[in-house]
Amino acid sequence: MDFDPKEKFWTRFPPEGTKTTPPHQSVDFRWKDYCPLVFRRLRDLFQVDPAEYMLAICGNDALRELSSPGKSGSFFYLTQDDRFMIKTVKKSEVKVLLRMLPSYYKHVCQYENSLVTRFYGVHCVKPVGGQKIRFIVMGNLFCSEYRIQRRFDLKGSSHGRSTAKPEGEIDETTTLKDLDLNFAFRLQRNWYQELMKQIKRDCEFLEAERIMDYSLLVGVHFRDDNTGEKMGLSPFVLRSGRIDSYQNEKFMRGCRFLEAELQDMDRILAGRKPSIRLGANMPARAERMARRSDFDQYTSGGATHPSHGEMYEVVLYFGVIDILQDYDITKKIEHAYKSLQADPASISAVDPKLYSKRFRDFISRIFIEDG
Repeated sequence: MDFDPKEKFWTRFPPEGTKTTPPHQSVDFRWKDYCPLVFRRLRDLFQVDPAEYMLAICGNDALRELSSPGKSGSFFYLTQDDRFMIKTVKKSEVKVLLRMLPSYYKHVCQYENSLVTRFYGVHCVKPVGGQKIRFIVMGNLFCSEYRIQRRFDLKGSSHGRSTAKPEGEIDETTTLKDLDLNFAFRLQRNWYQELMKQIKRDCEFLEAERIMDYSLLVGVHFRDDNTGEKMGLSPFVLRSGRIDSYQNEKFMRGCRFLEAELQDMDRILAGRKPSIRLGANMPARAERMARRSDFDQYTSGGATHPSHGEMYEVVLYFGVIDILQDYDITKKIEHAYKSLQADPASISAVDPKLYSKRFRDFISRIFIEDG
C-alpha cells in the first residue's frame, strides 16, 4: 500500500460541473485527497460506506459548526447524520498524521478495540484565488441516540485544567476538564481489564510516535431521568439560557429519545441493546466524588479510589483524541516556560514518555474494577 505522504490526488470542481463532478453554487475550487488508497482501506476497516461518506461531507446538507476556534485556531463541524466530525488543521498537523500513517494503520488493524481517533480522510480545498483549507474527517465519539449529559476532556495534568464556568452555568454542551471531574467510573471486570490493556497499547503507540498532549474524551449518559433532574440536567431546560440552532436541534432530538428511553429504560442491558464495544454504549456505574480541588490526592502514587459516594447507572462513550501534536521545539519551549511558573509534572506539555505514564496512571484511577 502507498503510504507516501506525497501521494495525493487533485480534482477540479468548476461551478458548471464536469463529467466527473456535479454542478454547484460556489466558486471554482480544487479538492485534494491525501493518501486516498490508505484512507479508503481505513474507511473499509471502520465499516464506513463510501457513498455515505462522500454524501455526508460533500452533500447539499450544511455542516453544523460546533464552536468558534479555540486556542488551536481550528474549526469543528458535524455532518448532518452526526457520524463524522470535521476539523480544520494546520499544515504541521497534516504532516504529523501522514508521517505516522503507516504505524497508525498497522495499529488499528491489529487492535480493533483501539481507542485512538478514527481517521477517515485528509483533504484540502483551494478556491480559485483563495487560500488552502486543510481538514481531517474523524469519527464522532458521541454519535448516539442517547443524550450526552456530561462530557470531560481529561489529560492527567492539573495546570490550567478546569473550566472557567461557575458550577451553575455548566450545561450539557460544556466540556469539563481534569479538575472538574467529580466521578469515578466502575466497569465490569472484563471491560475494565480490556480498557487497561488497550490504553497501555495505545499509549505505547503514541509514545513511539513522539505524540503528547492527547486527551481522553468521556461522554456520560445517566440512565435514570431523575438523576439528570437532581443534577440540574432537566431535559426541558438548557441551563445556559442560550439556545442556538445547533443546541436546539440536539435538545429536541434528546427529548424525543428521552421519551423512548422512559418506555424502555433497560434497553442497554437487555436483549435489544445497541452494539456495545470498548468506548461505545458501555454500561457502567458512576460514583459521585467531590470536585477535584485537591488534585494531588488522585494522582499521587499512594492515592486510593474514592468510595461510598452516590452511585448512578450510566452509559459511557470515550476515546483518545488530539493525537496530532508531536513533541517539537515549540512544545519543548512551552514546557520550559511553564515549568518556571508551575510544577513541571503538573503541566500538559511534557516529554511523550512522561506524558504516557502520567496519562495511564490517571486513567487507572478514574476507572475502577466493579467488584
